[in-house]
Amino acid sequence: MKRALNHGLRTGLLFGIIFIFLILIGFVVTATNIIGGILGNLDNVASQARQPVGNLLLFTALVALLNGLAAQRKNPDAPWLQVLLCGFMAGLVSAVFVGVFIWGIGELHMSGTDFRTYLPNLGPDQIRYQLFYSTPLAAAQTYGIYFLIFSLVGALLAKSFRWISQAPAIQQGFSAIKRNTVNRVDLTVIKGTLDNKFVMIGLFVIVAIVLYFLPLVWGSYWNYIMGTVAIYILLGLGLNIIVGYSGQLVLGYVAFFATGAYTFALLTAPQPHALGLNFILAIGISILVSVLAGLLVGLPILNLRGDYLAIVTLGFGEIVRILIRSDLLTPITNGPKGVTDVGQPMWMGSVFSEINYMHLLMLLVLVGLFIAKRLKDSRTGRAWIAIREDQTVAQATGVNTYQYKILALLLGAAFAGLSGALFASRNQFTGPEDFTLMVSVNVLCIVIVGGMGSLPGVILGAFVLKGLPELLRELSDYRLLVFGALLVVMMIVRPNGLWPVGRRKYKKPVEQAPDTDLEEVN
Repeated sequence: MKRALNHGLRTGLLFGIIFIFLILIGFVVTATNIIGGILGNLDNVASQARQPVGNLLLFTALVALLNGLAAQRKNPDAPWLQVLLCGFMAGLVSAVFVGVFIWGIGELHMSGTDFRTYLPNLGPDQIRYQLFYSTPLAAAQTYGIYFLIFSLVGALLAKSFRWISQAPAIQQGFSAIKRNTVNRVDLTVIKGTLDNKFVMIGLFVIVAIVLYFLPLVWGSYWNYIMGTVAIYILLGLGLNIIVGYSGQLVLGYVAFFATGAYTFALLTAPQPHALGLNFILAIGISILVSVLAGLLVGLPILNLRGDYLAIVTLGFGEIVRILIRSDLLTPITNGPKGVTDVGQPMWMGSVFSEINYMHLLMLLVLVGLFIAKRLKDSRTGRAWIAIREDQTVAQATGVNTYQYKILALLLGAAFAGLSGALFASRNQFTGPEDFTLMVSVNVLCIVIVGGMGSLPGVILGAFVLKGLPELLRELSDYRLLVFGALLVVMMIVRPNGLWPVGRRKYKKPVEQAPDTDLEEVN
């Protein structure tokens, strides 16, 4: 009983504070507008001074429902009486917090206080709406009732779903379905089918056809967004080799990205050097220069480990950014102005369109995935994983840790150099502000969120971190807030990443009885 009350108290306190915070930053009004857009009831009041109060009530009910679900989730096997107490306590605490707050700001508003001096999103119209266009006391009572009722409903729903799922009849039904479907599937047949080269060629052709037609229907905006995602997938593949495979925490990865971008820009742009190199040749030189930069920084520092390596590479990334915008190198890099009119790929005498460029990026992503997969499954990949798990033990077993760490850094730098060249070419511009520390942090987040050492995880991480914010653009100024909240939830639910890499498990071979030839005794 005491445990249920404590769970309800803590959860109710948390959700009460969250709801008050959402009111203070004005997110409640934005959320209710989105609900109104979904329900289609905003147009009916467009000419009126009031927004539909029902949307605000619905949003409050949803938050209260989550309050009850979260409270009961911490105590899943509690009896029904404790469920009621837990949901009631969570709703009561949230109701008190939110009710007192609403009554307080309502009274201050009625006395003429203007909150916009400190809270620009909490204007008079927003306050009146969140008071349901009534008195502060009546609004506080409404919020309290909603939190009490729907928190209790949320706790009961959580318990009901668990009770239904654990019912004997339901368990027997799931067991029967598993026996009749899953257990009848011969996994060896599926694996053998996928190992067939003709099947794999057919699947590859289907994927290639789908990837070819997607840019034709996406439109300019989504082609640009997906192009950015593709570039970050390439960046993630490179950093995944360094961090995910060999276990080296490198925070200056943006330096190799900047090296590739500036090398390509200076070789192809008309200013400041007017070299005008061919696209393919400039790409190759950009990758080579990035690899040389990786060799330059890697040789003296790769004996370092952990935080020391991270700090040194962080400094290297900042040094590169400061140098390319410094007065010393302005005659070479054009300084803070950056390099414009960067060269683009040509095909049959015409410049690549956005669709052609998207096809090129997709092709390079597939090639990058193929290379990363082959490296992971090779002897080199196994050496990297051994170094990542325990460098001392790997060295004791004969692995040349220094050589393999240098190799991982150089391959990661090559991927970054290619990504930088593509980035500069697609944007037709590159400048020092494109290569801040946050680029390294974003790519590292892609690797961690997707799953360390996981190739599908890199793709998912790039889509989540670079594509999802665009899908949340409807939330206007609050999209980064919602995005951060989703990341926190993801890290709680999937702490090892969206698609964590699987570990091979040793299976003891089944001992078979030796064959014996039985001779008939005459």
